Amino acid sequence: MSFDYTSRLQKGGALLEDMRRLVLAWSDDLMDGDPLQVAMRALGKATGARAKDTYVRSFRPRFIHGDPPNAWKLARMLEDAGASLEVLRPFYYWLTARAEKPLYEYVTNELCARGTSTLRIEVNDVIVWLRDRLEAEGRGWSPTILRKVARGMLAALRDFDILQGKTKKSLAPQHLSAEAFAIIAFSLHKIGASGKGLVHHPDWRLFLLGDHEVERCFLEAHQAGWLSFHAAGNIFRIDFPAETFQEYVYAILG
Repeated sequence: MSFDYTSRLQKGGALLEDMRRLVLAWSDDLMDGDPLQVAMRALGKATGARAKDTYVRSFRPRFIHGDPPNAWKLARMLEDAGASLEVLRPFYYWLTARAEKPLYEYVTNELCARGTSTLRIEVNDVIVWLRDRLEAEGRGWSPTILRKVARGMLAALRDFDILQGKTKKSLAPQHLSAEAFAIIAFSLHKIGASGKGLVHHPDWRLFLLGDHEVERCFLEAHQAGWLSFHAAGNIFRIDFPAETFQEYVYAILG
């Protein structure tokens, strides 16, 4: 990922329910019509400006032009399969973090370094971290934007259950369901990760998982019959019993 910090998060954090509504309302042919009208109907926003902000600043970069592209189709398959919030929340978080570089780097670098620390996480801490990262690249935001983005990041992490606390935030107890782990692992596999690269993929740090915890999760998925996991020293072989995302989702969720 190249350095690509945007201030989009100042306009909204997780927006999980809004993103779910748009995922359920979306289809391939909407980009040839008026997607904003669909967004307004799906979201029921009081004004067109609010619907536009949600679509332009959140849904489009995360679920249409994100990584993987057109990720709304993957989320839609989970929705259609009746996935529980325990599966949906981490999957939407994974897609959001991959699209929002400040959020991704803050969690995988800064929060991971805290381990299981119970220290409070303050808005000013995030502001300093953001300012340092921007200055290192010869960039800068105004104090107002810095504060809004920092608040948006912390709000998103709270709504995605990475942090806890309304005003005084700290790391939440981490639990990534076995189903969500396996589905994300399959998704990473389909975009090119395999073997050691899949086990040590930096995306697992979004869930504050260390290498040993990731290996344990793979073993649990192996025991559930959702994948084949074999390790010999630092060599890993991982195979999945499906070719497409939809096949894999139904193999796990039924």
